[in-house]
Amino acid sequence: MIGFHFRKYDPKQDGKSKFEQLLDIFMQLLTYTNGDVSEALQWMNQLDKEYELTKGEYGMGDFIEDLKDKGYIDENKQTGSITISPKTEQGIRKRSLEEIFGKLKKTRSGDHNSFKPGGGDEINPETRPFQFGDQLEHIDFTESIRNAQINHGIESFHMQEDDLKIRETDYKTQTSTVLMIDISHSMILYGEDRITPAKKVAMALSELITTKYPKDTLDIVVFGNDAWPVEIRDLPYLQVGPYHTNTVAGLELAMDILRRRRNPNKQIFMITDGKPTCLKSGKRYYKNSFGLDRKITTRCLNLAAQCKKLKIPITTFMIASDPYLQRFVTEFTETNNGKAFFASLDHLGAFIFRDFENGKRKTVY
Repeated sequence: MIGFHFRKYDPKQDGKSKFEQLLDIFMQLLTYTNGDVSEALQWMNQLDKEYELTKGEYGMGDFIEDLKDKGYIDENKQTGSITISPKTEQGIRKRSLEEIFGKLKKTRSGDHNSFKPGGGDEINPETRPFQFGDQLEHIDFTESIRNAQINHGIESFHMQEDDLKIRETDYKTQTSTVLMIDISHSMILYGEDRITPAKKVAMALSELITTKYPKDTLDIVVFGNDAWPVEIRDLPYLQVGPYHTNTVAGLELAMDILRRRRNPNKQIFMITDGKPTCLKSGKRYYKNSFGLDRKITTRCLNLAAQCKKLKIPITTFMIASDPYLQRFVTEFTETNNGKAFFASLDHLGAFIFRDFENGKRKTVY
């Protein structure tokens, strides 16, 4: 029937339908299950049994059918396997972005602009007198006509060069960022899930850059025994492996990627919870998990110095509280002239996003 459908308002639902409420939970579970739809739906059934997520006529079976009909999951009719669709992958990134940004306080700063006025696409509210060589499209005709009326009167209107006002645009910096994520086994040790917050930050950062700063580039590198790049669409499926921490391999790959980028502003963000414990020489791995190995740390410090020469700052987000590890990170940061944050899991996203947004206001000459 055509028309309006009215129902009782429930403030706890925030105007969302039952499907939308369940979809929020489903998206969160997919991050924890590394994109495994079957495991996420099993958790949904368990939560429904314990907390009665579905009531009335709408059941969990209806929710699964809606997921298929709305294009959130794809079912292989031959094998019976169910996978998430690209629509869901983007939805997870958007929700990660909303979740992290929802915790940040509003400030006047944080946009992508630099303090240097010049050619760009962000309008500056300030105006200045016209100078020889200024482009005509930058003339503020409203202010210029107003000046002409004030200077020469309304009855005999005419405009001279002294009446013209220029409205400048702010130069918009472009940045190439490499986000390094530690996927060594320690990221899930001691009963603490550290990889899921790291994945959420990566998904949120990728969504921010691709939507708000499309001229920027973001590359994501994961490192364990080795280092390799991953695509943005692969982030929900990212898992920790039985790896040591080859920080050197991660830094070398990040530097190699940034060498190929033409943007003048380059930076590395590194999320890790442990000390570097591994090197690779040819096909041989050199490993030492007991304390800080001088051979490994020296290579790390050398790469930090190389990045400094290449004007690539490294910002390290350390998810660990061991004093000796913090001392190493401090030395690593001083060598690079970068920054370090010893962040808890709850505040990891806020730290990274504040640093990313603040860095966008700087220009490298």
